[in-house]
This record gives sequence, C-alpha cells and structure tokens, in this order.
Amino acid sequence: MSNTTVVQSMINAIDKPAIFITPDYVIHAVNQAYLETYDTQVILGQSKCHQISHHSNEPCDKHGEECPLQQCQSTARATNAVHIHSTAHGKSYCDILMKPIKDNSGKVLGYLEVLDAIDYASTESKKGTMVGQSAPFKQMLNRINRASQSSIAVLLQGETGAGKELVAKAVHQASSRNDKPFVVIECTGLSENLFESELFGYEKGAFTGATASKKGLIEIAHGGTVFFDEIGDVPMNMQVKLLRLLETQCYRAVGGLKQKRSDFRLVSASHKNLLDLVEKGEFRRDLYYRIAGFPIYLPSLRERLDDIPGLVNHFIKYSEYKHKRFSANALNLLSHYAYPGNIRELKNIIEQSALIANEDIIHSSDLPESVQPNHTSTDKKNTLKTATELMSLDDVEYAYLSQVCQQFQGSPAELAIKLNISVRTLYRKLQRYELKLTAL
Repeated sequence: MSNTTVVQSMINAIDKPAIFITPDYVIHAVNQAYLETYDTQVILGQSKCHQISHHSNEPCDKHGEECPLQQCQSTARATNAVHIHSTAHGKSYCDILMKPIKDNSGKVLGYLEVLDAIDYASTESKKGTMVGQSAPFKQMLNRINRASQSSIAVLLQGETGAGKELVAKAVHQASSRNDKPFVVIECTGLSENLFESELFGYEKGAFTGATASKKGLIEIAHGGTVFFDEIGDVPMNMQVKLLRLLETQCYRAVGGLKQKRSDFRLVSASHKNLLDLVEKGEFRRDLYYRIAGFPIYLPSLRERLDDIPGLVNHFIKYSEYKHKRFSANALNLLSHYAYPGNIRELKNIIEQSALIANEDIIHSSDLPESVQPNHTSTDKKNTLKTATELMSLDDVEYAYLSQVCQQFQGSPAELAIKLNISVRTLYRKLQRYELKLTAL
C-alpha cells in the first residue's frame, strides 16, 4: 500500500475537516468534511491551504496570523493556532491542529491539518457569540477550546466585567454536555444556611417555611455544567462543604437523610487572586487546586482595544438603538479609553451615548465625560503629579479645542486670530473633531 493511500485512509477516518499538506502548502489529500466546509474547489496536488481557507495567494503569516505549518516545521512537533477562515458560511473561527506525518523510517512525509470549528465566537456581530479578533482574544479562544474537549475543572480569572459568565457558557456550549443544563451559582453574599439550601435543596419541614420539598441547583445541574461565579467570596466555613461536594459529587438535601449524587462539570470564576488568598489563609489550598485544573485568563478590554469597534457595532445592533451608529471620531475616542469596568462599562457607555444623542449619528460630544480626552480622574491627577502622560498630537489638539469651544465667547474670526490660523483652517479642524463654539 502506497504512502498516498495510507494518508488518504487516515484523513477519511477523521470526523472533522482535515487535509494533508507538504511544506510548500500544497494539499495532497482531503476528507469530505473539509470539502463541505469551504466554497473554493480543492484540486489535489495544486491547491494550497491558504488559497482555500483564506482566499489568499500568500501564507497566513503574511496577514498577521501565526502559520502552524511553519511552527510545526521549526519544532518538529504538533502545534495549534486559532485562525479566522473564509468558509462557505462566511468568516469563521477555527482551532487548527497541525502535526507531522512520518513514514516507518521516521522521514517526514508531510503535515496533517485538522480543523475544529469554534461556533461560540465570531469576528463579526452575531447574536449569542463572543465578538473579537485581537491576539489576546484568540489566545483565550484557544484555551476555551482546549478545555471543552475534556471534563477538567476550569478556573476563569480576570477583572470584574470581563465576561466570565459568557466564557463559562462557551466552555459548556463547546463540550459534550451542551445538551444538559448550565447552572449559575452566585457565591457573593451567600450565608451558610442559604448556601446549603440553594445548592443541595431541602425536604418538606426541614425548617420554618419549608412547606414543600425543593430541588437544589446541584441536582438540577445533573449531567451539565455548574458555574460558581466569584468563588473567592465563599467563606472559609463553607469551603469545607464545597470541597467535599466537588471531590465526591455527593450531598444531602437540608433535612434529608438520603445521600444523593450529581454528575456535573465544574467551572469557577474569580476576579481575585486566589493564590494570594491562599497565602493569607483566606482560601483553602486544597480547594484551590481542586477548582484550578485548567486556568483561563480573560483579557481586560484595554488589552484588546482592537476589538472595540466590532464590539460597539455588535452591542448597538442588538439594542433598542440599532438605528443609530457612532461617528468615526466617537469610535476613535472609545478605542483609546481604558475601560476600568471592562465590557460591562462599554455596554453602559453605548446605552448612555445612544440616549444622549439627538440624532441617529452618535457624536464624540455625546459620549460620557469619563471618555472625553480632557477628563482626568482624581487618581489620574495624583499620578500626573509624579509622571507625565504622553498623548498623541491629535488627542492634545482635540482636548485643547474642546476646552476652547466651551470657554471662548467671541466669533470664529476672532478665535482664528487668537489661534494664529485662518478661519477656513479653524472650521476644518472643528468639523474634523465634530466641535462647535458655545457662542454660536
């Protein structure tokens, strides 16, 4: 049996889209799942992988993406990368696994590429998906996709408002448990009694007011995924009970004698540094290592500013203000803001701005004061006492003109003289930054 026949048989046995390529990117074997994924005809021995997946005559590394084939060649080991491919259904995310294929003598024959579609994320606005295309966003998708392929306990770490529940849902959606319940347990503010009754349920007569038996969230989640949000807020006295539940998946309802068991996948999240809490004696070490089987870091919004325009369009599209849109200057301001409140703050800013705007176009002047370049928080003022913050010349000019427009009471001609520029230049600058003189 020839090497070609062996490779083709191997490709056909894979249930995901797969191809066999040589170091020159040429496709020599393909399975049916791959052919059904892309709308470009594959000609064996001629078509190159980037021509099919990217509609480009150049390899993907020429367009800002890491080339898994090059990585595989340089390391002689299997590698993976998250790419944006042009499929028959439009731009789609996929997780690529690339590994060398060798003959019996150990000689590399070529490389196997297996594609895993990522349905819970999109490069464009799509309801029910995470939106983005920045490098930190892609790295996070890679971790999510790896975690979803097993039942390992996942710990989501990141700042408040970074979208932990959405990521937890993505882990569940991409797993084999996606047809079972996804149950959220808010750990903040749970008392011991409420913790037990909410998680484990209770029997009729277990306490005053328990007029009927009630199932707990753990029982409801059987077969699915349990998401413990802000698990770092669970008090020490309850962490022992939580640890026992996670280790045995067994529990008793409040007031009940019968031991019950629930099969569930564990996903936890915290904006706190749990290891710091462990060192301070505020979080059990054994519980930490039970929940942190596979940590996933969620980048803050300021780490993925390239995603802001797409997120803005996404949120406005699925809001009651979908008929409105942000001007170029407004988008530029939003793309340079730090977002201490992350995605939650961005959504609030979008809603506030849409409410303030009197027109269908949301201008930079409609944005909250905190986003304006001339706005400086108390903390920032204190920082600037000891350090100088660099701004782009455009931002400096905008900030200065914005302040001048609010304070100057004369005519445009008088202002132009004060600024030592022509009236025509002044109007051009005001139009560029969408500013108006208060006196007008």
